[in-house]
Amino acid sequence: MGHLVKQADRMVPRYRLAVGAGLSASIMVGGSVPLSGMLVHYPLFTAQAARYGAGAIFLVVWAFARRVPVNKPKSRDLPALLAIVTTGMLGFNAVMIGAQRYAEPGLVAAVLGGSPLVLAALGPLTAGKHPAVRTLLGAAVVVAGVVVLSGGGSWHGPGLALAVLTMLCEASFTLFAVGVIKRLGGLSVAIWCHVIAAVAGGIIAAAIEPWRAPTSKELTALCAVAVLTVVAFVVWYQAVGVLGADRAGVLIGVMPGAGLAVSIALGVQGLTVQAIAGVALVGAGCVIGLLNRESSGGRRVLRPVVPPSVSPPPRDPVR
Repeated sequence: MGHLVKQADRMVPRYRLAVGAGLSASIMVGGSVPLSGMLVHYPLFTAQAARYGAGAIFLVVWAFARRVPVNKPKSRDLPALLAIVTTGMLGFNAVMIGAQRYAEPGLVAAVLGGSPLVLAALGPLTAGKHPAVRTLLGAAVVVAGVVVLSGGGSWHGPGLALAVLTMLCEASFTLFAVGVIKRLGGLSVAIWCHVIAAVAGGIIAAAIEPWRAPTSKELTALCAVAVLTVVAFVVWYQAVGVLGADRAGVLIGVMPGAGLAVSIALGVQGLTVQAIAGVALVGAGCVIGLLNRESSGGRRVLRPVVPPSVSPPPRDPVR
């Protein structure tokens, strides 16, 4: 038993770095939501092709400059990569925009906030393990905080169904990546997904959307979102590689709070007691889901739960 405790202690720094990486990725994605709102009138798939194309170039240049090897996917990796692009990238953005045509943003945000609970339940199952009760509890508290933060909302027609589909797309972005990350590493997965998304988005855009050049405002938003997406994409998958899908998923609840902070900074939304309560619940849920109480020499301590057999360290860590 003692050697297991010592092994866990040695893994604490890497675990904490992974938690920090997951938090950073969630903050970047949540903070980019107001920026994405500046692209609402720009052709959807044209914007995504440009966004992911720019991201692919940035990632390749970065990998070349840092001399980080890019692992080539094998045939067994292609289904996972295509699933990530189809559901978690191109599909997610398309479904989310469609959901907001039939439902209030608050409802979409509240339902989307349920993805941590989906990941907490399904993430361990993909690794052949049972969901951890504490992680499920933490995810449930995070979901409650997101609902309070977003304020709920109403819908008509297929609004609720599209909101649920948006949540499932968000969860699939992580679930489909678990296995392929172990084989290729987070950076390689990010590069190949960006390349596939850029090509697929460009083909769809050419087929169904009229071309127009972005305005200066839209171009600024495209560049900012592309950079944030690239960094968040790689950092998130590094976190998943260490924490596993279930515990990393708990951190998704930070996204609405980051979006709120940016909206307040931009002056488009005010700070309310309800928002503060929601952020507090999300924070409490993250603590519950990511930490576990264990006995050490008769003393109760907070110790990260690190399952070394579930998620090995990624092959090409971001440095």
